Amino acid sequence: MRNLIIGPAYPLRGGIANFNLALCHAFHKKNIASDIISFSMQYPSFLFPGKTQTEDGPVPEGIRISQDINSVNPISWIHTGWKIFKTKPDYIVVAFWMPFMAPALGTIARIARRNGIKVIAVTHNVIPHEHHFYDKCLLQYFINSCDGFITLAKSVLDDLSKFTGNTHKQFIPHPVYDIFGEKTERPAAIKHLGLNENDRHLLFFGLVRHYKGLDLLLNAMAFDKIKKLNIKLIVAGEFYEDKTIYEKIIADNRLQENIIINDKFIPGDEVRFYFAVADMVVQPYHTATQSGVTQIAYHFERPMLVTDVGGLAEIVPHEKVGYVTQTTPESIADAILDFYSMSREKEFSACAAIEKNKFSWSNMVDGIEKMVKNL
Repeated sequence: MRNLIIGPAYPLRGGIANFNLALCHAFHKKNIASDIISFSMQYPSFLFPGKTQTEDGPVPEGIRISQDINSVNPISWIHTGWKIFKTKPDYIVVAFWMPFMAPALGTIARIARRNGIKVIAVTHNVIPHEHHFYDKCLLQYFINSCDGFITLAKSVLDDLSKFTGNTHKQFIPHPVYDIFGEKTERPAAIKHLGLNENDRHLLFFGLVRHYKGLDLLLNAMAFDKIKKLNIKLIVAGEFYEDKTIYEKIIADNRLQENIIINDKFIPGDEVRFYFAVADMVVQPYHTATQSGVTQIAYHFERPMLVTDVGGLAEIVPHEKVGYVTQTTPESIADAILDFYSMSREKEFSACAAIEKNKFSWSNMVDGIEKMVKNL
């Protein structure tokens, strides 16, 4: 079998690019030929809220990546579609995460299908976090261009069913990320990041956007019962919205000594240091589907706190590898207090080391291959 993965990849940065890279590696491990067709231009600069769309890390070894797709140039969509048509892989895997990409990806898929090429969509999201009046129309255009669907959360599978009666759709949990290197010992990570070895650290990791709930976590840190624990919260990730909103919460609650903000994109070779110093990884989302951060935490066998939204509770068993809380500062604070007062880190970390075996890339590849054969 031979396939092509369609979606962002190095040097583009972010969770979807990481997923595509890891998936391509997983196909290769199964002796399935796989390359990636990525974007020459993913977002117009005026639509991109961050500082840069690319990263400067090492070039992935053993993976061929071509940069053919311009998200706003229909000529590039047609060119890419015909390139796939002529190459004729057995199937293509299209990463889908937002309606803005539907015209480009849907057009490419439609052209490829003319040559009998099967189209499998890995739908990271169906209904977007930020809503627009045109979302449903664009979603329908993309969904109608696909033969089968893989979702990474049951909630996304439910969302997908609102747009299609296609029975070739399946939930496969987001696999554990294994592309960020091996675990680093805490003392070495503390030294590398310039932290105090006597401090205890919570970690909020990844791009800061409203739906990720950093405001909930900061307000949880403001409770006296949490302040007394003298915990340091590390916020490691670039702010994709007004940073002053969060700075005001910090100032109003006199949390300056307890919050460490690293407002930048964390390159892949630095990720392991942040997880090594974290007693627990906190994802206090207002809304969610699934999260790659959870699967990074599993890789590094870190306890987690998530809120009961989307598919997060499916992945983090409550009081086994961490906590599933309500989307309120008080509920989050109660879990943090329990974690430290009951010394749960060793227990949860050991359970995470066992639980992560459920989330393999081999299962993802097998699920995709099985779906293709059944189409």
